[in-house]
Amino acid sequence: MGLKHPGRRGFLKRGAAIAGLAVGGGVRIADAQTPSPAAPAKSIKELVAYGERSRFVTSTRIPVSDRPSPDSFGLVFHVATPIAEQVGAITPSSLHYVATHLGSFVPDIDPKEHRLMIHGMVDRPLTFTMEDLKRFPSVTRLHFVECIGNSGRPGAKTVQESHGLTSCSEWTGVLLSTLLKECGVKSGASWIVAEGAEEVKGASSVQLSKAMDDCLVCYGQNGEPVRPQQGYPLRLLVPGFEGIFQTKYLRRIKVVDRYYMTFNDYGHLQEDPKVSALMNQIGPKSVILTPSGGQQLPGKGFYEVSGLAWSGGGAVKRVEITADGGKTWKDAVIQGTAYRMAHVRFVMPWMWDGGECELQSRCTDELGQVQPSRAQVAKYWNKPLTAAFRVPGTNNSIQPWVVKNDGSVVNGLV
Repeated sequence: MGLKHPGRRGFLKRGAAIAGLAVGGGVRIADAQTPSPAAPAKSIKELVAYGERSRFVTSTRIPVSDRPSPDSFGLVFHVATPIAEQVGAITPSSLHYVATHLGSFVPDIDPKEHRLMIHGMVDRPLTFTMEDLKRFPSVTRLHFVECIGNSGRPGAKTVQESHGLTSCSEWTGVLLSTLLKECGVKSGASWIVAEGAEEVKGASSVQLSKAMDDCLVCYGQNGEPVRPQQGYPLRLLVPGFEGIFQTKYLRRIKVVDRYYMTFNDYGHLQEDPKVSALMNQIGPKSVILTPSGGQQLPGKGFYEVSGLAWSGGGAVKRVEITADGGKTWKDAVIQGTAYRMAHVRFVMPWMWDGGECELQSRCTDELGQVQPSRAQVAKYWNKPLTAAFRVPGTNNSIQPWVVKNDGSVVNGLV
């Protein structure tokens, strides 16, 4: 049941068993959809112009809000990425999670007509076309975006339901600091207000220090233009901050000398300063994707525990995994480079003996912050640890998965 680092000789001895798992498909998703053999075929011309995935690949996003998406009016609300079926650390653009304000139609914006205006406490108010922006020095960086509601909860049966409102892309654009310097920020300025072109005119207030640090005005995502659901043709990226700050369809930035309450702040402002302090930056976080809720282990033997880790405080420095509910922890292997404010993949070889056990992961970031358990969070807030306990602020607590004797995997928070 414990986590082990099997040697080469032991690994080879188990070769036949592992091969059997490979033939059987390893971890099986219990509710996987069977692709239709009658899927409509695309013409060669269409396939040459823009490729498509195999009809045998059926990963799809799912609605995770109280309202259907789309609803009877065609409005889309919160739609979660199939995070358990993702490989590597980058989310395909077409599967990136979607969150909108009160359900919004996706604007159909002609990039030739789109403008970004920067004004307020600046020496030179300027309006940029898309062509203007692409003439500035560009940067490409890997960053996650996450909704504040993305967290483990007792009612979630799968990891897509609990943690599917986070995605990671390679973003390309211009540093916001470059544009602000071009305009010349006046003394006394301390905040910016970023506004989008949605019907609700979604806007967010961001401290000027953050805007001048690492914020990006993005026109590219994963090697192509930003997708319409992600803010085409232009969006603001505020690395490490919750999703409400990542203004889509960016059209205006006003430099101001105080905090401005905006539409997006409704429901996000908290009177308790301790809660408010936890509402912006995402804490160190990780989640095991395989095995996870709704999956089925075909039998005891070797498996690779795999998941994603991230932190709004910087790069992930360490990920640990336990198979005994937190009694003992072992370091997982971080695959590839752990970039700042980005997802990173972690793995751990594991021999399952067929007995019931509880898998967890915890992340430590470059600031030394350690992902807490739900019990630790409840103790911090002096609250009883019950199923009804709701973590204030951004919930980055540990997600446990229980592997039953029959190989089924369920949410350990139930």
